[in-house]
Formats: sequence, C-alpha cells, structure tokens
Amino acid sequence: MTVAVASGKGGTGKTTVAVSLALSREGPASLVDCDVEEPNAHLFFRPTIEESIPVEMLVPEVDAARCTRCGACGRACRYHAIVALGAEPIVFPDLCHACGGCMLACPEGAIREVPFRIGVVERGRAGTLAFAQGRLDVGHAMAVPVIRTLHGAAYGPGLTVIDAPPGTSCPVVASVRGADAVLLVTEPTPFGLNDLALAVGMVRTLGVPFGVLINRSDIGDASVRGYCAREEIPVLMEIPEDRRIAEAYSRGMPAVAAVPELLFRFRELADRLAGLAAAQPARVRA
Repeated sequence: MTVAVASGKGGTGKTTVAVSLALSREGPASLVDCDVEEPNAHLFFRPTIEESIPVEMLVPEVDAARCTRCGACGRACRYHAIVALGAEPIVFPDLCHACGGCMLACPEGAIREVPFRIGVVERGRAGTLAFAQGRLDVGHAMAVPVIRTLHGAAYGPGLTVIDAPPGTSCPVVASVRGADAVLLVTEPTPFGLNDLALAVGMVRTLGVPFGVLINRSDIGDASVRGYCAREEIPVLMEIPEDRRIAEAYSRGMPAVAAVPELLFRFRELADRLAGLAAAQPARVRA
C-alpha cells in the first residue's frame, strides 16, 4: 500500500506524521520524501545513503550552421525557453519543459535535445526502513521531473509513505497521483480550514480515497470538524498539542520515539488507511 501524506499549507506537522507513520509499521516499510525543494524527513532518523541517481531532462541545442534564423522555434515555445529575434536562437534551459516542440517546429532540423541536470534522487536505509528522497539542484525550478524519477526508484514491499510537498501545486499533484490513499494533515484554525478545502478539491479531482488527520486538535475552533462532517470526510486521527512532540521535533527525533503511546495510534491509522484503499476499485499507479 502507498499512502501520500499531504497538506494544503506548510507547518501543519505533515513530515512529523509521515515519519511517524512509516516508523510505526512492524513489517517492511519505505519513506519517500517528495518535498524536493527542501527535503527534511532524513533529519529524523539519519539514513545511510547507498545510491545517488542524477535527474536530467532534455533541453534544446541549436546547430548554428543549419539554423536559418526563421524564428519558428521561438514561436512554438509556450514557455519562452528559446528565443529567436533575427539572430541565432538563445536557449534558457531553466525555463524549458522538455516538450520537444521547438525541435518539431524547426523546418531545417537544426535543433537536437541534450541532457541537462536538474537534481538528484538518493536512496538508502535506516535499519529496516527503506528511504528515498529527491533534491532539486539550487537555481532550478522544475520539481516534477525529480518527483517522477523518485517515484520510479522508490517503491518497495510493504507500506510506502510519501511525504508530499505542502500546497496544491504541480509538485503536490505529481507526488499524490498513483497513491492508494491520501492523508491530509490540517490544524483547527481558519488558515488550516481554508487550505484543507483546497487540498480536498485537489484529491477529489484526482479520484484518490482520502481522510483527514487534525494536528494540535485542542487549539483553535471546531470549524475543521464541522467542514469534515458536512463534506462526509472521515477524520482518521486527532493529535492534541503536546510539548513532548515539539521538543522532539526541535531535536530531530521522531514523535513516536518521544511519545511511545503514539506508536499504537499510528498503527491503527495505517489500518484505517488500508481500509479506505480497499474500499475503492483497483487503481493503476501513474
């Protein structure tokens, strides 16, 4: 089973929940950190990295000898990654989406695609827990190709927990798509409710079964619970404010190590998520 842990906003405790869920499993488990712009799950159990896989995308390269400066490549590019203003085209690799449109549009066949590194995928272990994370190289903005490579390299036997980026943008969609179930982590505040509603819309559009975990459940108000009741969204777990969890986070310790009683609650959470996934028709991982 693959569970994606997501949230509509940052700071809700998503990584704390993802790490705790993965570490609570008695059988084989994997943790995949898809927050490739700032991965931090590794800080909580310090895995040994055994393999690094460079992530590359194909970007255009212009053969100046064959180019007639017609400008067809620039007109074809919707991302302004190649510009031709009466001179030899200029390529901006960081803007390229590797669609190949400029190469197809060139009437002289003067454009070919060459590899361009944008990040790395790292795999390793921490005891019995398998671990994988992606890291986007500094200065690059295309997180989705790194996440796709990470998905292809990460799946193993047993439970796989995906720590998705916060929000509802393209990297989140790429992280969540293909999961058997999604756990949306929120907090009972107006900001938490607003961003939870956005995340719910995203997951429903993707057609993935999901439930909600309310973190710091004894602060704020009852608006999140009321929203979940109206929308018939199962609240699978609530975690009250606990100083021990905050102190453990500041020291880079998993919550289940600082608060042992959470271990059994997260095992029950995994069972509830498995029940959600089993209630849906079989899905094909994208």
